[in-house]
Parts: sequence; C-alpha cells; structure tokens
Amino acid sequence: MLINQNGFLYSMLIISLLMLLFITSIVARIKRKQQIHYAFLLTNACLLLWSTIRLIQKILYDMRGVFYPTLEHLMYIGICLLPVFLMMFGVVFAKTRIQWNWKYLLVLVIPLISIIVALTDTANQMFIVKFAFVSTEFVYGPYYPIHEFYSYGCILVGLWFLLSFSIKNSGFFSKQSLLILVGFAVPLLVVILSTQKIVAMQVFYENISFSVTMLCFAIAIFKFKLMNVIPIALQKIVDLISDSYIVVNEELEIIDYNRTFFETFGDLVAIRRKETLLHVLTSASISLNQEKIMEGLELAKTQRSHIPFEEHICGPNFDKHFEIEIIPIYSDKKHLGYILLFKDVTEYKRHIEIIKRNQEILMEQERMASLGHMIGGIAHNLKTPIMSLSGGIEALHDLVTEYRESVSDPQVTLQDHMEIAKEMEEWLDKMKPYCRYMSDVISAVKGQAIQMNDSSTDKFTVDELLKRIEVLMNHELKISHCNLNIQSTIDNNTEIKGELNNLVQIFDNIISNSIQSYEGRPGKIDLLVSKDDEEINFIFQDFGKGIPDDIQPRLFKEMVTTKGKDGTGLGLYMSSSTIKGRFSGNMWFTSKEGEGTKFYITIPSLKSQIAQGGYS
Repeated sequence: MLINQNGFLYSMLIISLLMLLFITSIVARIKRKQQIHYAFLLTNACLLLWSTIRLIQKILYDMRGVFYPTLEHLMYIGICLLPVFLMMFGVVFAKTRIQWNWKYLLVLVIPLISIIVALTDTANQMFIVKFAFVSTEFVYGPYYPIHEFYSYGCILVGLWFLLSFSIKNSGFFSKQSLLILVGFAVPLLVVILSTQKIVAMQVFYENISFSVTMLCFAIAIFKFKLMNVIPIALQKIVDLISDSYIVVNEELEIIDYNRTFFETFGDLVAIRRKETLLHVLTSASISLNQEKIMEGLELAKTQRSHIPFEEHICGPNFDKHFEIEIIPIYSDKKHLGYILLFKDVTEYKRHIEIIKRNQEILMEQERMASLGHMIGGIAHNLKTPIMSLSGGIEALHDLVTEYRESVSDPQVTLQDHMEIAKEMEEWLDKMKPYCRYMSDVISAVKGQAIQMNDSSTDKFTVDELLKRIEVLMNHELKISHCNLNIQSTIDNNTEIKGELNNLVQIFDNIISNSIQSYEGRPGKIDLLVSKDDEEINFIFQDFGKGIPDDIQPRLFKEMVTTKGKDGTGLGLYMSSSTIKGRFSGNMWFTSKEGEGTKFYITIPSLKSQIAQGGYS
C-alpha cells in the first residue's frame, strides 16, 4: 500500500513538473511577448522552484531517511512570491497593460520579508518551528500568519480580476471562465485544508493540486486562446464605440447600455438596467418617437432583419439627428432581444447642407458667367440681321412711295408696275432668312436662359444639340477667327435623356476654352460625334497651347484655371459632375503642352437607357 502511495506521489509530482516545463517552454518561445506572458512565466517559475525542491526532498528522504530544512527554506522563495505573481497575472489580464512605477514594488515588501524570515528560520524559528511531510504535524512560527493572510489576499485578488473580466468577456458559464475558476479553486482549497490543518495530508498534494491549475490553464491557452489575444474587457471595448446603444431582452427590459449612450442622453433620459424600454421612452425629456421605435422592434423581430430609420431628436438644449438601427438578437432560432443603435449623423447632415449651399452658389456663378457669354452673343448675332431688316424695310418704304405716286401717272406702264412688284418681292425674300435666323437665336437663348440647373427628366436629339451649339457659339467663333468643324457619323435624330440646356452649357464651355487656347490666333476646333455600343461619343479637339502638366491631375477635382484673374475654374469642375450625375456619362481628356487638347464625353443614348429600365 505504501509502495503504491509512493508511486502515485512520484508520478503526480513528475507529471506536474513536466506539465509546468512544457507550458513554460511554449510561452517562452513566443517572440512578441505582452505583459501577460511575463506574468505567466514568473508564476510558472515559482511553481517550478516549489515543485522541483519538493521532488528532491521526497527522493532524498526516501533514499536516506533525512529531512533537509535548508531545502525547505529555499523552497519558500517560490512559495512567498507565487501569490504576488498570480495577482499580477490577474491584473494584467484585466487591464491589458500596466504602466509600471515604483509603487508596484510595495506589493513585494511582505513577500521579501517572508523570504528573509524563512531563510533565517534556523536561527529564529519565526516562520516554521517544526517541518514535516504531513500537514497536521507542522508547527508554525509567530510570523507565519502574516505571510499566510497576505498570500491568500493576493491569490483572491488575482482570482477576482481573472474571473470577473473573463465573465465580462465571454460570460459566467463560458468554458474559459469555468476553467479559470476550477484552476484556482482546487489548489486554493487544498492549500487551505493543508495549512489550516483541517485535513491530515501529505504536503506533496499542495504541489500536485497546482497541476490541476496548469492543466486548466493549458486547455485555456491551447484550446480557447487565453494567451493568443490581448485580453481587453468587453465593457471597455463597447465604451470606446462612438455610437450609442441599448440592449433589451424579449420583454423589452434594458439589459445593458454603453457609456456613449449615457454621455449623449444621460441628462435627458432616466435609464437604468432592468428598467423597461417603454418607461424610458415615455419619461424622457426629449422627443423620442415611441410609436416608430415600437413598430421597428416588432418589424425587426418578424422579418429577422435590421430596421434602420432616421430621427430628429430635440429637447431642452438638445437638437440632433440620429440614424437609429434596430437589430434583433437570435440564438438557435430563438429570439432573445434587441440592440438599439443610435448613430449621431448631425454633423454629417450639416456638412451635406453646407455642400448643397456651396454647390448652389457655384452653379449660380457659372450660370451668370454663361449668361454673360450669351448676352454678348445675342447682341452681336442679332445686330447684323436687325440692320439688314431695317435696310430692307427702308427700301420697301421707298418702293411703296414710288408705287403710290405712279398709280395716277399715265406715263407709268404695266411693265413698270410689274418691275416695282418684283423689286418688293426680292426685298421680302432677302428679309425672310434674317427673320428665320433671329427666330432660331431667340429659341436657343430662351431655352438656355430657363433654369440651367433644371433636373427634370427630358429628352432631345443630337440634331437639336448641334444646332443650338452652332447658333450660340457663332458670335464667339467669328470674333476669334476660329472655325468649328462638326463631323457626325450617327443618325442626328438619336435621342439623349436629360436637360438639353445643361449639355449645351457644357459644350459651349469646352469650345470657349478651345478658342482661348489659341490666345487670339485663328484656329480650328473639331467636334466629332459617333456611336459605340449604345453610347454616344463626343470628341472636342483643338490645336492650341494645351493644358499645363501640373494642372492636369487637378482639372476635374478642384476649381483650377490657366486664365489667371480672367477664369474661375468652375466650368470644367462642374461639367464633369454634371455629365456623371445628370447624364450617367463620363468625361476625360488628353493634352500635351504646345500641341493641343482633346476632351472626350460619352453619354448613353435614350434607347439604351430604356432597354436597361432607366427611363420611362
């Protein structure tokens, strides 16, 4: 029986020691160690010292029948430091990282005194008066209760940190939490039963009991990744989330909320855990839409999907916009509750409003610039036909006077009357084209002047587009001695979805830029129109000075200009946005200084958009 008991003790001591060595070697090989790894290694070092000396004592006693007190004294170095390192392990697990300073050294004062007392125990017997292998045969010195009280305190503090933060991270009944609880409870119970002499047992069982701790920690490390992640408490993580949230159970009782919610609504909403959500909503001093939230909860549960909606919440000294998202919580098809997420979008909405106002200002400035262009063109284009019509009217007036005087003159023959009538017809034929031309100009200008930023759905043909460009740019092209050469290889009745005036404004701006690129010299501008895969392609090419290399990357992204004080940089900046946003097209360019520039615009035809269901 004694042999079997000895064999069991040796086996368990050796297994415990080997397990300690194995786990220590695994953690020691980790290259990028955190504080938790060092705390774990220090704890294992104390256990290794304790277990090794116990095994040596057992071997020497069985071989020689002699007990060596010196080994016992050395063993207490590990025993005295072990509780402190266990406490450090728990604290680091909870805090992730500790900023060390001299104050932390105070926790080592009692263990160091205990070590000194233990090493000098042969002379003063303050620590252990009588050593033995059976717990009930120990006789403790007057200092031992101080060491014992402090050690139990450190172990309990470490256990509290480990267990409480493990529960917050993964729940009380999680496997990791249960392993930590069992790993600490077993040796703590054995040590209390042994040192308090409640049960007569061999002191070797104290070491063996810690093998249970190591086994539990080994499973936690290798299976549940206890040491492979930074152990940050879940509550700390959610408190750092910038969005507010509430968690409620199926009965709509508040289970949890984060610090952001309290900081955002704390003074306006009386929220407490276990309080009903309905009570919180009705008692709030801000305008929480109770009906909408309750409907959203029911809808989220029924559809098993997230239900988002926007809400303007206001109250005393509170005016914010939130995007509220209701998220149902299910586990194994069982409904458990909801998460109500409040995302503050106040700043976002304000920025959108500012962007819209700025865009309106930019559009207005560009519109005024375009209108100035048109007014100059109108003045020139109508001046010539008006003068011609005035001359024709004056000539007709003279012919009418001549005809009236000839009616009573017997010398005027029928042939003379026919010549006067013919001359009148000739002047009328000359005046008709001028009238048609003026009508075209007025029609083009009228369309261009009516709300250039009108976003209403419309359609127009390529022919309408090209004619309007020719009419509106005629004046500027003439005074600059430039020619616009339009080459179209598609059916001019091809229709385009969108507002004609917007596209005319863009094309006019590109042609004006091409004219200015010649810097007063005569030049040629080509406009090539083609079709490819249901897309209409427009290519504007000039042979002017080109766009500087440093400006090219910013041309469609910023308001940049090569015209100095004579340019705003608005034209191309707004043109690119309009082509993409209002015509579902694309716009780009190629340019080389000294050789010229090509602008490319592609726009889907109306037919292709109808085929894709984009227009009705």
